[in-house]
Amino acid sequence: MLGSAISNRVRAALRRFSRSTDGNVAVIFTFAILPILAFMGAAVDYTRANNARTAMQSALDSTALMLSKDLTMGTITTAQIPSKAQTYFNSLFTNKDGQGIAISATYTTPTASAAATILLSGSGYINTYFMKFADLSGGNFQKMNFGTSTTTTWGNAKMRVALVLDNTGSMADNGKITALRNAVAGSGGLIDQLSALSKNNGDVYISVIPFAKDVNVGSSNYGQSWIDWTDWLNPPTTQPANGQSVATLPINWHAVGPGARCPFTNTTGNTNGAANGGFVCKTGPTASNSSTTSWIPSTTITLNGASVQNPICPTADNNTQTKYNGCWSSEPTGVQEKFCSGSSNCSCPKNASGSSVLGCTCSGTGSGKSCTGWTYVHNWTQPGPNDLTDNPNQPRVSAIVGFKDPSNTPNQNHVWTPNAVGVANDWRQPSTNPISTWTGCVADRTQPNDATGVLPTSSDVTTLFPANEYFDTWGGNAFCSSTASTPLEPVIPLSYNWSALKTAVNAMQPTGGTDQSIGLAVGWQSLLVGGPLNTPAEDSNTTYNRVIILLSDGLNTQDRWPDYGDGSSQASGNPIDARQTLQCQNLQNAKDSSGNPMYTIYTIQVNTSSPADPTSTVLKNCASSPDKFYMLTSSTQIVTTFNTIGTALSKLRLAK
Repeated sequence: MLGSAISNRVRAALRRFSRSTDGNVAVIFTFAILPILAFMGAAVDYTRANNARTAMQSALDSTALMLSKDLTMGTITTAQIPSKAQTYFNSLFTNKDGQGIAISATYTTPTASAAATILLSGSGYINTYFMKFADLSGGNFQKMNFGTSTTTTWGNAKMRVALVLDNTGSMADNGKITALRNAVAGSGGLIDQLSALSKNNGDVYISVIPFAKDVNVGSSNYGQSWIDWTDWLNPPTTQPANGQSVATLPINWHAVGPGARCPFTNTTGNTNGAANGGFVCKTGPTASNSSTTSWIPSTTITLNGASVQNPICPTADNNTQTKYNGCWSSEPTGVQEKFCSGSSNCSCPKNASGSSVLGCTCSGTGSGKSCTGWTYVHNWTQPGPNDLTDNPNQPRVSAIVGFKDPSNTPNQNHVWTPNAVGVANDWRQPSTNPISTWTGCVADRTQPNDATGVLPTSSDVTTLFPANEYFDTWGGNAFCSSTASTPLEPVIPLSYNWSALKTAVNAMQPTGGTDQSIGLAVGWQSLLVGGPLNTPAEDSNTTYNRVIILLSDGLNTQDRWPDYGDGSSQASGNPIDARQTLQCQNLQNAKDSSGNPMYTIYTIQVNTSSPADPTSTVLKNCASSPDKFYMLTSSTQIVTTFNTIGTALSKLRLAK
């Protein structure tokens, strides 16, 4: 009876359950949630596996780089690569989920057409947390495998680095020049970093380009065809040709002779009939800048075989910081004649007593005024085309022998009568300052090639680098002279003589004004095969990383054209920056044979001034990318910045 009752109750309960619909939603949800949970669990397990793979990739990449560096430095042999790879990897791979980790290292020797490579491969698995519950058989879902690999090409990519370094006077402030020397040439500095990447001579080259307003390419190059001697040979009236800063001749120029007052002044305005040239007179072409004279001597000097009558010799120019390399002669015509007319400014030269020189008189007033007196031919004592020693087929502008009076009509030229002979500056004697006395400075090339990387060619003077006797008018020394108290050091073309490079950097001294563009131009030439700095040839089967690092502690203030800047600031519109902007754009647009950018450009502005200089737009935009421009506010950052760049270049050199 009891068993039958229980059975009946169970059958009744089953009939009621089969007819009931109250629990269907819960049942359906229970079955539906299982695959959702499975997918969520799979996502978690997949993320863990991906994280382990990413950690493995990073560890393999770093291991490959360190192996390449070890091989480069010779600290391991190729046979030691597998064991060393395992050691490096074990210290770098720290992922806790990765299990069963195994790596392999394969070294491939270089051939004539292919570089050496190191291939690192890794594999492993993770134990799944969720997916194993979906695998009722306990098989494939119990773990998840992962793997990856990396290849470093070793010895194919070679590196050429131009260091374009500011050596201007302000680098003496706040320990900047000392910090720069340490950053580049100190123990563990950039030269050490890059030299460590070179297994064979020529794998890495470095050039050093110190710059101020000029760059010193070395005085021994005076015989090279890539030097333009036009400015060196010309008198102040044509060198350099630039706006209002070009020296002018006095209105009574043709009456200036022995016993007359020096016809030039280095002050603005007109003083006793003198012209503003930015210079005064000195006693001879080779006299020191401080050996000045107020009067034109009545004498004939002989120098380098040349006889110069009654010389008028300019001192160095305050406007251009240029030393001139000759004198005007004062050769008497033996004729008393009218030398000036049509201007109220016509006047006789003055003698030591302040009176008009002997034999000179003026009459009339205003535009009717004229002056008559003994006249002189003024030849500039630099050689013409007939001198093959000091004027080796160089184009040259003839010396100006007349003038235009700005107070008169625009075309009112100086009166010169036919009795005066030789006014075309027909100097046929040896040079008073031969080109062999040049101390090595060059200035910006003639526009537009100041902004291009075109190679110099003797058939186009605009491609040549102008010789410039860059002169410290305050200190009395040529900046590029080895006898200067703080010389602008010469460039070092591409070299792997690490000790010589360090010596050159440690010799750098602060001197002169700032023209980043001339430094950049010569740095560019140092990377060009066939250029003036004897850049080593390149192998067509080799990849080259060409790098320019430009550091400057200030804004551009001075270049070849004195109207662009006076050494303390630029003219309105920042014309120096405008030229450099074009130069940087041309550098960035240069492509290699594969169509990739030819150069990687880093720029560094060291801004320790108080108040601080504004950010240099031209420097910032010259960098290859925003991350390659560095604004530094203290000298101590110079070392860390060069270390950062060195690390980046190490990866560029070693990694494929």
